Amino acid sequence: MRRGRFRPAGAALAAVPLAVLLAGCAQLAGPAHHPAAQEPVQGSGQGQGLPPVVDHVRTTDRVVFLTYDDGAERDPRFTGLVRERRIPVTLFLTDTVAGPAYGHFARLRSVGASLQNHTLDHRSLRGLPYAGQRAEICGQQGKLTSRFGVRPHLFRPPHGTYDTTTLRAAADCGSAALVLWRATLDADGELTYTRGDHRLHPGDIVAVDPDRPTGIGLSTRTARLLEEIEEQGLRVGRLEDYL
Repeated sequence: MRRGRFRPAGAALAAVPLAVLLAGCAQLAGPAHHPAAQEPVQGSGQGQGLPPVVDHVRTTDRVVFLTYDDGAERDPRFTGLVRERRIPVTLFLTDTVAGPAYGHFARLRSVGASLQNHTLDHRSLRGLPYAGQRAEICGQQGKLTSRFGVRPHLFRPPHGTYDTTTLRAAADCGSAALVLWRATLDADGELTYTRGDHRLHPGDIVAVDPDRPTGIGLSTRTARLLEEIEEQGLRVGRLEDYL
């Protein structure tokens, strides 16, 4: 049941503080490393045609959403886990990072993963002129459409940073929403939170860190997270069904 399909009203948006990606494409910082919070554009899409910015989806369904920024190709077992557990994961891909492994991501897509936009070059967009932001977003839309035959409709800005120009460019490139996260699963398998109490709630968007040489493998961390989700009476939902 899709009772929680996102509504563009301001009440359907959660206040989203800025979370920061560290080195590479998607090393997600814990709360101690957060800079000053960045206020999202509330109620965007009302009168301006701008996409909403979300880290949480308002829903009565007991679902959370698992998202990954590139990096999933580093663990060869991950595709098998997604297939066997039928996990509806969402992958945000940067061309210069994920491009050499697009064959791997095609296999992930074949077992149910959704592939979405994370720009061409992983540049921080906030403060860039419109033409530059549009080139980054639309360029990757075109790359993913050409490579996989499906046009993405969700966009995650690199480092979680954006401004109103980002929203304009994303809208013009066909993005329906800018997707941030309320919880992060770090490379050691620990959940941290950008705001609110430190537990998962229905509708939370979780960003999963890529592997580090000294951390726990992606498949192992994801499997443990699935156990925690199930223990809380939750399940993994398909983000694209709600946004």
